[in-house]
Amino acid sequence: MAENLDVAANRAAVKYSHPEIAKRVAWALAKPLFRWSPRVAFGWRNALLRLFGARVGRGVRIEPSVAVAMPWNLKLGDWSAVGANARLYSLGSITLGSGVTVSQGAHLCAGTHDYTDPKMPLLRPPVSVGDQAWICADAFVGPGVRVGEGAVIGARAVVVKDVEQWTVVAGNPARVVKRRTFGASR
Repeated sequence: MAENLDVAANRAAVKYSHPEIAKRVAWALAKPLFRWSPRVAFGWRNALLRLFGARVGRGVRIEPSVAVAMPWNLKLGDWSAVGANARLYSLGSITLGSGVTVSQGAHLCAGTHDYTDPKMPLLRPPVSVGDQAWICADAFVGPGVRVGEGAVIGARAVVVKDVEQWTVVAGNPARVVKRRTFGASR
């Protein structure tokens, strides 16, 4: 027996608290200060993110075209970088360890819906990326995924399950292609 989606119940559901709505409105008004800042103004963007509750480590570099949904749900470790046009969809927490690279166009998604419930309630599973990991260009890291230390997510990979440390994954869905080692013959 097929059930019908309850769109009315989904739309009526309270997804965000009043303080969270106020923060989202304030962030929407402040976003042009982030987006239109000069490329080299990394300190300015880091300060703006901190003002909105993000925990931003030393030496972090975030490009001005990065889309950040809710900065108060971000934790960015020392010396991490987020490339042009990346999307940090931080409805839930997104944590980047130290020395993490998120390349251009990558999408880290900490929000989804429970498709098994006709009301499709909002879920906010966290995304975490371990130290020294690299999320390559245009890759997608789904809700609830943990990317291990030193792992590499290949360009345009779609990751919906945890990735072990020092592992290279690629494809859709992402599969292990090898171990990451330094100094290996090329």
